[in-house]
This record gives sequence, structure tokens and C-alpha cells, in this order.
Amino acid sequence: MTRREQRRAIESPPFLLEFFGSPKLRRGEVHPVSETEVLKGGLPPACLGPADGLDDWFRSYVQTYVERDVRQLSSIADLVAFQNLAQLAALRTSQVLVISSLARDAKLKAPTAGRYLDLLEASFLIRRLPPFLKNRSSRLVKSPKMHFTDSGLAAYLAGVRSLEPGRDDLLRGALFETYFVQNAAALLEAYRPEARLSYWHEQGRYEVDLVIEAGRQIMAIEVKAAARWQESDLTGLRAFIDRTPHCQSAVLAYNGTQSVQLAERLWAIPISRLLE
Repeated sequence: MTRREQRRAIESPPFLLEFFGSPKLRRGEVHPVSETEVLKGGLPPACLGPADGLDDWFRSYVQTYVERDVRQLSSIADLVAFQNLAQLAALRTSQVLVISSLARDAKLKAPTAGRYLDLLEASFLIRRLPPFLKNRSSRLVKSPKMHFTDSGLAAYLAGVRSLEPGRDDLLRGALFETYFVQNAAALLEAYRPEARLSYWHEQGRYEVDLVIEAGRQIMAIEVKAAARWQESDLTGLRAFIDRTPHCQSAVLAYNGTQSVQLAERLWAIPISRLLE
């Protein structure tokens, strides 16, 4: 379920789609996305149930998935190794996928790790975003970026039970990004199925978390879990605008309350506004 569906706020058109078509801000403040929302994710029994029952539900879900669904989809001899790889993949959600590194940590051969990842993708547990390559740079990263399709499941498998700032900011940011991507992907699939999702990364220099493309329309989004943003957070977006003339909007999606236009084609907009 999307955030809109969970909040029973589906009467108006999705703001993300409106902004993608014609970049204009809505007035007024919004409430930030809560840590509980990210930890619950979007699977109905988890996001609609009490927060104190999350562990039990996800434990049962993973057990059913591994012991029943995986066996039906593929003949995997070592289910423990498969589940271990799934947990290691959850720790890498929102990261560029390097199968050799993941295989090494899982103590598996790279072809086996690749087959397990294919199974996770075929069963809709992970999503691989391709790189956006439509600008000139010899340093563009060409590996896909991996996201779990549900932030709650990713948090459970990664052993995250709290998203308190300062505890593990890298994983906190990754889970907020995963939450944003799962919602954005659902909205686009429902309202703009022709749109393509990707990410952009120049090796050792710049990165943009999400690029939405439909025809000649291009929108770049950088996701930040913090309630405030800094000028350094805009570096990747500014570089993307400079290298992509057809980009009509670049947005810093942060977990604050106010929307503001920062420059031509550049905005800072709360996550909750973009997902309403």
C-alpha cells in the first residue's frame, strides 16, 4: 500500500505526478514522514497493524516465504544460505549492487549469489534500478542500484528496530530512500506506467538517487532523511542539471515541512508532500 492509501487520502491526484508534468508548488506545511511509517513499510498486515506486533508478523512472513514460496519457485538446496544472502542484501538496500562483494560476504560463489538475487527479484522482494546514461561522462557507474520493494521488510531483515538519528545514519538514510522509491514506483505504475525509473552516479563525484523519465520529461530526485538540508545536499542535483539539458526539475526530497524553489529547475520539497 502507498502512503496515500494508508492515510485514505486518494481523492486528489498524486502531487508527485502533478509536479512531474508541470513543476508547481502547493502552499502550506506538511507533517514529516515518521520513523514508524518507514519501519512498517507498505505490506497491509504490517502497515495497518500495531507497531508492537511487527516483529512477529515479519518473522512469520519470512518463514513462509523461505520455506514455502522459495521452494515452489526454485530448487534451492541451502535455504539457510539463501536467507543469509537476503539479510545481507537488506543491509545494502539503496546501494549500487556489486554481486562479487555480496557473494564474498555471503560466502557464496558469484553465480549462486546472482541466482539468489534473481529469485528475490522474481518474487518481488527487490527492485534493480538501471543507471541513467543519457549524458556524456566516461565516469558513469553502469551497475544497477538495488532496493528492497518494502522498507519494513528491509528493516526487519537488516535487524533495524529504531531509526533514531545518530544511531546508524547511513542505514537510516537508505531505508528512508527505500520507502520513498517504493511509494514513487507504485504511483508511477498506477498513473504513468510508461515512465522509467533509474539512478545517476558519476564514479567518485556525483550521485542522484532517482531519475524519472517519460518521453522528453526528466525529473531528478535526491532523498534525505533529515528534517533540514544543507547546500552540500544539492551538489549531485546541480551536476545532473548541468549535464542533462532536458531535465525539467531537480528535487531535494527531505523530511521537513516546507517547500521552496532554490533556483531555476531546482526545488527542496518535503517527502510527505511528494507522496501525498
